[in-house]
Amino acid sequence: MVLGVLTAMVFLYKSRHSASFALTLALLPMTVSIVIMMVNGNIGTGVAVAGAFALVRFRSVPGTAREISAIFTAMALGLAIGMGYIGVAVLFFGVTAAFTLLLTKIEFGKPPKAEKELKITLPENFNYEGLFDDIFKEYKVKAQLEKIRTTNMGTLYELTYHLVFPAPEVPKAFIDELRTRNGNLNIVIGVYTDRETL
Repeated sequence: MVLGVLTAMVFLYKSRHSASFALTLALLPMTVSIVIMMVNGNIGTGVAVAGAFALVRFRSVPGTAREISAIFTAMALGLAIGMGYIGVAVLFFGVTAAFTLLLTKIEFGKPPKAEKELKITLPENFNYEGLFDDIFKEYKVKAQLEKIRTTNMGTLYELTYHLVFPAPEVPKAFIDELRTRNGNLNIVIGVYTDRETL
């Protein structure tokens, strides 16, 4: 478990991620290790487990990282119980449940609350490259252009940015400056929702 948490901390350092993915990275080494312990030396069981894990991962509807981790944990418990290691299964469940609840309570790996999603509309004759860089710099906002799409029969561009503000609130002056730059077209700033799939 300690190595799992350390691995999560290393790989999530200064990277965009979801809390679900962080929790999965922390729990996965422990889950995999108990599976390996259960099938050690038994080729038939190992093949069956590999098939079952592949079935769960690639034949089911993709879920969040946390849901996939829960499925793998449940499979590890079922494998341990099925092979007669009931004590190991109970201990594994207790440790996994305790660490899951603890890491969830302390919001382990949760990204900053100041993350926002900006959707801004521009006329088609605007050059959007670097158009708002000076505004982002003035308000110390880290911005990454994630998506560009055309709207209104191709006469407008809609740019989607991932923003990280230095504080949770969005300054009104920041929005006003964006409005003057985009010709007072639509601007939407909302909660940033990352895709929580593996």
